[in-house]
Amino acid sequence: MKAIVYRDTGAADVLRLVDRDLPEPGPGEVRVRVAVSGVNPTDWQARSGAGHVKQFAEVTPHLDGADTVDAVGEGVDRGRIGQRVWLYMAAAGRPTGTAAEFTVVPADRAVPLPDEAGFDVGAALGVPALTAHRALTVAEDGPRRLGPGALDGKVVLAAGGAGAVGHAVIQLARWAGATVVSTVSGPQKAALATAAGAHHVVDYRAGDPAAGIRAAAPDGVDIVAEVALGANLALDLAVLRTRGTIAVYGNAGGGPVPLDVPPAMVANARLQFLILYLAGQEARDAAVEDVAAAVRAGALPVGAEHGLPLVRFPLDRTADAHRAVEGGAVGKVVVDVAS
Repeated sequence: MKAIVYRDTGAADVLRLVDRDLPEPGPGEVRVRVAVSGVNPTDWQARSGAGHVKQFAEVTPHLDGADTVDAVGEGVDRGRIGQRVWLYMAAAGRPTGTAAEFTVVPADRAVPLPDEAGFDVGAALGVPALTAHRALTVAEDGPRRLGPGALDGKVVLAAGGAGAVGHAVIQLARWAGATVVSTVSGPQKAALATAAGAHHVVDYRAGDPAAGIRAAAPDGVDIVAEVALGANLALDLAVLRTRGTIAVYGNAGGGPVPLDVPPAMVANARLQFLILYLAGQEARDAAVEDVAAAVRAGALPVGAEHGLPLVRFPLDRTADAHRAVEGGAVGKVVVDVAS
């Protein structure tokens, strides 16, 4: 089979297209033919060695993807062969990610994908959707599970609503009944956040963004899903309601995080940091179940018309796909694995 591998960490040039033997699933595992592989920032960060420890001599990257179960290991229902699935955390603690024609994962990391949902949808779930779910379920006064009505009466602020996680925050929050506000950096991204389902969109580079958010949410924001804490913390605290939560999944730009403690204390604000891999099994299982339900309900479509353009590369250009994500490409970068 064709696969992308790297043996040393570094720039995207370390990625190589190679031929490898077809992997065999072990006990509790499934082998999945991969049609589409999703690329996330954590993929290029792991490849570069930034904040990650390389565990294996050779790694096939990428956590997310979608296609069909091809074989099963001992203890797995053979009825799963031929099942359409979406994959998450394929390369987490394993050397077998989705940038290959076939990959092997624990059976619970291959989630049934409805016939009406394309493989592009499946490949765009994983890290973005599960992270978005976590961000929406850590508030002190909020739900631990998502579904229709779970966020009724709540206001969610999706920072960077044109990004993959921000897009999933908008879609999941709207599906769960929230009023959704999104901040963006210009008209093009405003159109994408609106297409994703945001009720209100505020350009944080124009005028007074706090006033714009407060106009949409006079009583304040219940949950902020934050991608750039250093740049946005002051704005977040200015619009947060009492006992509101800032759920932090990134610090885009890498800026320092100046915290004015007294206003945060007076607001009884919760500053919740999160990363999917260390969220705990119970939280991840809940996220997978709820995201799967949202997919069945048609609540997580992708494509430019739904606010998440797809930026596509063939398998032999996976290095270019990494460069695109690293360079801040607008939309979801995917690798078409199947020829």
